[in-house]
Amino acid sequence: MWGYLFRRLMQSLLILLGISLVTFVLLYLVPADPARQIAGRSATAETVANIRAQLGLDQPFYVQYGRYLGNLLQGDLGRSYLQRTEVSTLIWARMPATLLLMLGAIVAELVMGLTIGAVAALKRNTPIDQSLMVFSFVTISAPQFVVGILLLYVFAVRLGWFPIGGYGTFAHLVLPALTIGLLGTGWYSRMMRSSMIDVLAHDYVRTARAKGLGKLRIVTRHVVPNAILPIIAMIGIDIGMFMSGIVVVESVFGWPGIGQLAWQAIQRVDIPIIMGVTLISACFIVLGNLLADIIAPLVDPRIKLK
Repeated sequence: MWGYLFRRLMQSLLILLGISLVTFVLLYLVPADPARQIAGRSATAETVANIRAQLGLDQPFYVQYGRYLGNLLQGDLGRSYLQRTEVSTLIWARMPATLLLMLGAIVAELVMGLTIGAVAALKRNTPIDQSLMVFSFVTISAPQFVVGILLLYVFAVRLGWFPIGGYGTFAHLVLPALTIGLLGTGWYSRMMRSSMIDVLAHDYVRTARAKGLGKLRIVTRHVVPNAILPIIAMIGIDIGMFMSGIVVVESVFGWPGIGQLAWQAIQRVDIPIIMGVTLISACFIVLGNLLADIIAPLVDPRIKLK
Protein backbone atom coordinates (compact mmCIF):
# COMPACT_ATOMS: atom_id res chain seq x y z
CA MET A 1 0.00 0.00 0.00
CA TRP A 2 2.68 2.53 0.98
CA GLY A 3 4.78 1.74 -2.07
CA TYR A 4 1.73 2.21 -4.27
CA LEU A 5 0.91 5.54 -2.61
CA PHE A 6 4.48 6.75 -3.06
CA ARG A 7 4.46 5.89 -6.77
CA ARG A 8 1.09 7.55 -7.29
CA LEU A 9 2.21 10.69 -5.46
CA MET A 10 5.32 10.92 -7.64
CA GLN A 11 3.19 10.50 -10.74
CA SER A 12 0.81 13.16 -9.43
CA LEU A 13 3.64 15.64 -8.95
CA LEU A 14 4.79 15.08 -12.53
CA ILE A 15 1.23 15.56 -13.78
CA LEU A 16 0.85 18.80 -11.84
CA LEU A 17 4.19 20.01 -13.17
CA GLY A 18 3.07 19.28 -16.72
CA ILE A 19 -0.25 21.06 -16.16
CA SER A 20 1.50 24.13 -14.77
CA LEU A 21 3.81 24.24 -17.80
CA VAL A 22 1.02 23.82 -20.37
CA THR A 23 -1.19 26.41 -18.66
CA PHE A 24 1.68 28.89 -18.38
CA VAL A 25 2.52 28.44 -22.07
CA LEU A 26 -1.09 29.03 -23.11
CA LEU A 27 -1.39 32.14 -20.96
CA TYR A 28 1.95 33.40 -22.28
CA LEU A 29 0.66 33.07 -25.85
CA VAL A 30 -2.63 34.83 -25.16
CA PRO A 31 -2.67 38.10 -27.16
CA ALA A 32 -4.34 40.05 -24.31
CA ASP A 33 -1.94 42.19 -22.28
CA PRO A 34 -2.37 42.06 -18.47
CA ALA A 35 -0.41 45.29 -18.12
CA ARG A 36 -2.90 47.09 -20.36
CA GLN A 37 -5.76 45.71 -18.28
CA ILE A 38 -4.17 47.10 -15.12
CA ALA A 39 -3.23 50.47 -16.58
CA GLY A 40 -6.56 51.11 -18.27
CA ARG A 41 -7.44 52.09 -21.81
CA SER A 42 -6.31 55.70 -21.47
CA ALA A 43 -2.82 54.86 -20.15
CA THR A 44 0.20 55.81 -22.20
CA ALA A 45 2.54 53.28 -23.75
CA GLU A 46 5.23 54.27 -21.24
CA THR A 47 2.92 53.56 -18.30
CA VAL A 48 2.02 50.16 -19.73
CA ALA A 49 5.70 49.35 -20.27
CA ASN A 50 6.52 50.30 -16.67
CA ILE A 51 3.78 48.07 -15.31
CA ARG A 52 4.93 45.22 -17.54
CA ALA A 53 8.47 45.62 -16.19
CA GLN A 54 7.27 45.73 -12.57
CA LEU A 55 5.36 42.47 -13.07
CA GLY A 56 8.27 40.85 -14.89
CA LEU A 57 6.17 40.35 -18.03
CA ASP A 58 8.91 41.82 -20.20
CA GLN A 59 11.25 38.93 -19.41
CA PRO A 60 11.65 35.76 -21.53
CA PHE A 61 9.25 32.90 -21.03
CA TYR A 62 11.73 30.58 -19.31
CA VAL A 63 12.61 33.30 -16.78
CA GLN A 64 8.95 33.97 -15.97
CA TYR A 65 8.11 30.27 -15.65
CA GLY A 66 11.24 29.53 -13.62
CA ARG A 67 10.36 32.31 -11.18
CA TYR A 68 6.78 31.09 -10.90
CA LEU A 69 7.86 27.48 -10.38
CA GLY A 70 10.36 28.53 -7.69
CA ASN A 71 7.66 30.43 -5.82
CA LEU A 72 5.25 27.54 -6.27
CA LEU A 73 7.65 25.10 -4.65
CA GLN A 74 7.58 27.39 -1.60
CA GLY A 75 3.77 27.31 -1.54
CA ASP A 76 3.42 30.78 -3.07
CA LEU A 77 0.76 31.03 -5.78
CA GLY A 78 1.58 34.68 -6.42
CA ARG A 79 -0.42 37.88 -6.09
CA SER A 80 -3.43 38.96 -8.08
CA TYR A 81 -2.51 41.67 -10.59
CA LEU A 82 -5.73 43.60 -10.04
CA GLN A 83 -6.86 42.74 -6.51
CA ARG A 84 -3.35 43.10 -5.03
CA THR A 85 -4.03 40.11 -2.78
CA GLU A 86 -2.34 36.74 -2.38
CA VAL A 87 -3.91 34.22 -4.73
CA SER A 88 -3.93 31.56 -2.01
CA THR A 89 -5.95 33.89 0.22
CA LEU A 90 -8.50 34.52 -2.52
CA ILE A 91 -8.85 30.82 -3.34
CA TRP A 92 -9.15 29.56 0.24
CA ALA A 93 -11.72 32.23 1.03
CA ARG A 94 -13.95 30.83 -1.74
CA MET A 95 -13.10 27.16 -1.32
CA PRO A 96 -15.86 26.31 1.23
CA ALA A 97 -18.56 27.46 -1.20
CA THR A 98 -17.11 25.37 -4.04
CA LEU A 99 -16.70 22.27 -1.84
CA LEU A 100 -20.29 22.61 -0.65
CA LEU A 101 -21.52 22.86 -4.24
CA MET A 102 -19.39 19.88 -5.27
CA LEU A 103 -20.74 17.78 -2.38
CA GLY A 104 -24.31 18.73 -3.23
CA ALA A 105 -23.77 17.84 -6.90
CA ILE A 106 -22.24 14.44 -6.01
CA VAL A 107 -25.16 13.59 -3.74
CA ALA A 108 -27.66 14.70 -6.41
CA GLU A 109 -26.10 12.72 -9.23
CA LEU A 110 -25.60 9.57 -7.14
CA VAL A 111 -29.14 9.54 -5.78
CA MET A 112 -30.73 10.21 -9.17
CA GLY A 113 -28.27 8.29 -11.33
CA LEU A 114 -28.11 5.08 -9.28
CA THR A 115 -31.87 5.03 -8.76
CA ILE A 116 -32.63 5.56 -12.45
CA GLY A 117 -30.01 3.00 -13.50
CA ALA A 118 -31.28 0.38 -11.06
CA VAL A 119 -34.91 0.82 -12.09
CA ALA A 120 -33.96 0.72 -15.79
CA ALA A 121 -32.01 -2.54 -15.28
CA LEU A 122 -34.85 -4.19 -13.37
CA LYS A 123 -37.34 -3.03 -16.04
CA ARG A 124 -35.07 -3.88 -18.96
CA ASN A 125 -36.53 -3.53 -22.47
CA THR A 126 -39.76 -2.00 -21.20
CA PRO A 127 -41.17 1.47 -21.90
CA ILE A 128 -39.94 2.53 -18.47
CA ASP A 129 -36.39 1.48 -19.33
CA GLN A 130 -36.52 3.26 -22.69
CA SER A 131 -37.93 6.46 -21.19
CA LEU A 132 -35.30 6.57 -18.47
CA MET A 133 -32.48 6.03 -20.97
CA VAL A 134 -33.82 8.84 -23.18
CA PHE A 135 -33.83 11.09 -20.11
CA SER A 136 -30.23 10.06 -19.37
CA PHE A 137 -29.17 10.87 -22.92
CA VAL A 138 -30.79 14.32 -22.69
CA THR A 139 -29.04 15.13 -19.39
CA ILE A 140 -25.66 14.12 -20.84
CA SER A 141 -26.13 16.14 -24.02
CA ALA A 142 -27.60 19.37 -22.63
CA PRO A 143 -25.09 22.21 -22.03
CA GLN A 144 -24.87 23.11 -18.36
CA PHE A 145 -25.48 26.81 -18.86
CA VAL A 146 -28.71 25.98 -20.72
CA VAL A 147 -29.81 23.59 -17.97
CA GLY A 148 -28.99 26.21 -15.33
CA ILE A 149 -30.97 28.95 -17.08
CA LEU A 150 -33.96 26.63 -17.60
CA LEU A 151 -33.97 25.58 -13.94
CA LEU A 152 -33.75 29.21 -12.90
CA TYR A 153 -36.61 30.22 -15.16
CA VAL A 154 -38.93 27.38 -14.14
CA PHE A 155 -38.25 26.92 -10.43
CA ALA A 156 -37.04 30.39 -9.42
CA VAL A 157 -38.77 32.86 -11.74
CA ARG A 158 -42.03 31.12 -12.64
CA LEU A 159 -42.70 28.97 -9.56
CA GLY A 160 -40.69 30.96 -7.01
CA TRP A 161 -39.63 27.84 -5.13
CA PHE A 162 -35.95 28.77 -4.95
CA PRO A 163 -33.94 32.01 -4.95
CA ILE A 164 -32.59 33.24 -8.27
CA GLY A 165 -29.03 33.33 -7.01
CA GLY A 166 -26.82 33.82 -4.02
CA TYR A 167 -25.33 31.68 -1.28
CA GLY A 168 -25.99 30.83 2.34
CA THR A 169 -28.95 28.45 2.67
CA PHE A 170 -29.99 25.01 1.46
CA ALA A 171 -32.46 26.62 -0.93
CA HIS A 172 -29.58 28.47 -2.64
CA LEU A 173 -27.74 25.16 -3.10
CA VAL A 174 -30.49 23.10 -4.74
CA LEU A 175 -30.57 24.53 -8.27
CA PRO A 176 -26.81 24.85 -8.89
CA ALA A 177 -26.23 21.37 -7.42
CA LEU A 178 -28.92 19.93 -9.69
CA THR A 179 -27.45 21.73 -12.71
CA ILE A 180 -24.08 20.06 -12.20
CA GLY A 181 -25.53 16.79 -10.93
CA LEU A 182 -27.84 16.22 -13.91
CA LEU A 183 -24.86 15.72 -16.23
CA GLY A 184 -23.47 13.03 -13.93
CA THR A 185 -26.94 11.53 -13.54
CA GLY A 186 -26.93 10.50 -17.18
CA TRP A 187 -23.53 8.85 -16.95
CA TYR A 188 -24.23 7.10 -13.65
CA SER A 189 -27.64 5.81 -14.73
CA ARG A 190 -26.26 4.27 -17.93
CA MET A 191 -23.27 2.81 -16.10
CA MET A 192 -25.44 1.43 -13.29
CA ARG A 193 -27.89 -0.10 -15.74
CA SER A 194 -25.15 -1.88 -17.72
CA SER A 195 -23.39 -3.06 -14.56
CA MET A 196 -26.59 -4.38 -12.96
CA ILE A 197 -27.63 -6.22 -16.13
CA ASP A 198 -24.23 -7.92 -16.14
CA VAL A 199 -24.43 -8.84 -12.45
CA LEU A 200 -28.01 -10.14 -12.75
CA ALA A 201 -26.75 -12.74 -15.23
CA HIS A 202 -24.17 -14.22 -12.82
CA ASP A 203 -24.55 -17.66 -11.29
CA TYR A 204 -24.66 -16.45 -7.68
CA VAL A 205 -27.75 -14.36 -8.45
CA ARG A 206 -29.49 -17.39 -9.91
CA THR A 207 -28.43 -19.41 -6.87
CA ALA A 208 -29.91 -16.78 -4.55
CA ARG A 209 -33.18 -16.97 -6.47
CA ALA A 210 -33.15 -20.76 -6.26
CA LYS A 211 -32.78 -20.53 -2.48
CA GLY A 212 -36.00 -18.56 -2.37
CA LEU A 213 -34.55 -15.17 -1.40
CA GLY A 214 -36.82 -12.22 -2.06
CA LYS A 215 -36.19 -9.94 -5.02
CA LEU A 216 -35.49 -6.90 -2.82
CA ARG A 217 -32.93 -8.81 -0.74
CA ILE A 218 -31.20 -10.18 -3.84
CA VAL A 219 -30.93 -6.70 -5.34
CA THR A 220 -29.76 -4.93 -2.18
CA ARG A 221 -27.36 -7.60 -0.86
CA HIS A 222 -25.99 -9.25 -4.00
CA VAL A 223 -26.61 -7.14 -7.10
CA VAL A 224 -26.08 -3.52 -6.03
CA PRO A 225 -22.84 -4.04 -4.01
CA ASN A 226 -21.21 -5.73 -7.02
CA ALA A 227 -22.70 -3.44 -9.65
CA ILE A 228 -21.60 -0.30 -7.86
CA LEU A 229 -17.85 -0.96 -8.15
CA PRO A 230 -17.40 0.85 -11.51
CA ILE A 231 -19.26 3.82 -10.01
CA ILE A 232 -16.52 4.35 -7.42
CA ALA A 233 -13.91 4.97 -10.11
CA MET A 234 -16.28 7.36 -11.87
CA ILE A 235 -16.62 9.56 -8.78
CA GLY A 236 -12.91 10.37 -8.89
CA ILE A 237 -13.11 11.19 -12.59
CA ASP A 238 -16.23 13.25 -11.96
CA ILE A 239 -14.32 15.71 -9.82
CA GLY A 240 -12.53 16.87 -12.95
CA MET A 241 -15.85 17.35 -14.75
CA PHE A 242 -17.17 19.26 -11.74
CA MET A 243 -14.24 21.66 -11.71
CA SER A 244 -14.82 22.49 -15.38
CA GLY A 245 -18.57 22.83 -14.99
CA ILE A 246 -18.38 24.80 -11.77
CA VAL A 247 -16.92 27.81 -13.63
CA VAL A 248 -20.08 28.09 -15.73
CA VAL A 249 -22.60 27.16 -13.03
CA GLU A 250 -21.17 29.48 -10.38
CA SER A 251 -21.31 32.34 -12.86
CA VAL A 252 -24.94 31.61 -13.80
CA PHE A 253 -26.13 31.34 -10.19
CA GLY A 254 -23.85 33.97 -8.65
CA TRP A 255 -22.28 31.28 -6.41
CA PRO A 256 -19.19 32.76 -4.70
CA GLY A 257 -16.78 29.90 -5.32
CA ILE A 258 -13.47 29.50 -7.11
CA GLY A 259 -15.27 28.99 -10.43
CA GLN A 260 -16.68 32.49 -10.28
CA LEU A 261 -13.25 33.74 -9.21
CA ALA A 262 -11.68 32.03 -12.24
CA TRP A 263 -14.26 33.50 -14.62
CA GLN A 264 -13.62 37.01 -13.32
CA ALA A 265 -9.86 36.45 -13.65
CA ILE A 266 -10.22 35.23 -17.24
CA GLN A 267 -12.16 38.36 -18.17
CA ARG A 268 -9.45 40.55 -16.65
CA VAL A 269 -6.46 38.42 -17.76
CA ASP A 270 -5.39 38.06 -14.12
CA ILE A 271 -2.80 35.34 -14.80
CA PRO A 272 -1.82 34.47 -11.18
CA ILE A 273 -5.45 33.71 -10.28
CA ILE A 274 -5.99 31.65 -13.45
CA MET A 275 -2.84 29.65 -12.73
CA GLY A 276 -3.77 29.18 -9.08
CA VAL A 277 -7.31 27.98 -9.77
CA THR A 278 -6.07 25.64 -12.51
CA LEU A 279 -3.50 24.02 -10.24
CA ILE A 280 -5.91 23.68 -7.32
CA SER A 281 -8.47 22.11 -9.67
CA ALA A 282 -5.83 19.71 -10.96
CA CYS A 283 -4.97 18.75 -7.38
CA PHE A 284 -8.62 17.89 -6.76
CA ILE A 285 -8.74 15.74 -9.88
CA VAL A 286 -5.57 13.85 -8.96
CA LEU A 287 -6.70 13.41 -5.36
CA GLY A 288 -10.14 12.21 -6.46
CA ASN A 289 -8.67 9.52 -8.71
CA LEU A 290 -6.25 8.44 -5.98
CA LEU A 291 -9.05 8.13 -3.40
CA ALA A 292 -11.14 6.13 -5.89
CA ASP A 293 -8.27 3.68 -6.37
CA ILE A 294 -7.81 3.32 -2.60
CA ILE A 295 -11.51 2.88 -1.81
CA ALA A 296 -12.14 0.24 -4.50
CA PRO A 297 -10.22 -2.58 -2.67
CA LEU A 298 -12.11 -1.74 0.53
CA VAL A 299 -15.40 -2.39 -1.26
CA ASP A 300 -14.17 -5.44 -3.16
CA PRO A 301 -11.23 -7.33 -1.55
CA ARG A 302 -10.57 -9.06 -4.88
CA ILE A 303 -9.06 -5.82 -6.19
CA LYS A 304 -5.37 -5.50 -5.39
CA LEU A 305 -3.28 -2.35 -5.53
CA LYS A 306 -0.07 -2.80 -7.50
